[in-house]
Amino acid sequence: MYKKILVPVDGSETSTRGLSEAISVAQGDGGKLCLVHVVNELVLDYSYGAGPGGSSLVDSLREIGNAILRQAEETVRKVGVPVESVLLECVGGPAADSIVAQAKEWHADLIVMGTHGRRGLRRFAMGSDAEAVVRESPVPVLLVRQPAAKSDSRKAALA
Repeated sequence: MYKKILVPVDGSETSTRGLSEAISVAQGDGGKLCLVHVVNELVLDYSYGAGPGGSSLVDSLREIGNAILRQAEETVRKVGVPVESVLLECVGGPAADSIVAQAKEWHADLIVMGTHGRRGLRRFAMGSDAEAVVRESPVPVLLVRQPAAKSDSRKAALA
């Protein structure tokens, strides 16, 4: 059913959980994975030039992104699922835009991604790429949540 599965990876535990779920789906359906990592240069302001160390910072972000992709690819190859990867770069836009654009370009059947499941002010302050992907995606999106911490589950039980 899902032959082409796009998986954003960022090296986090949540992202790794999403990758594991995507592998399971691909194995069950004979699918192929496309791993994407977004280097978001939003934090850098080039309006006055790169500045001292600016270009080396971007190079470092690319190196880290490529290392994350290599590690994720290795995980997928070990279980025999076909995989490719893409390092995406964006300046000034949310990572979600790049993820959705790649899903369209690659003709993905499904996007699988981890989500932190933030709520309230934490979500407002940090944003939600997962929510934006769900809103804009032309294909189904499977979100894999990080398990709640024990203190969070106790708070939920008391509420």
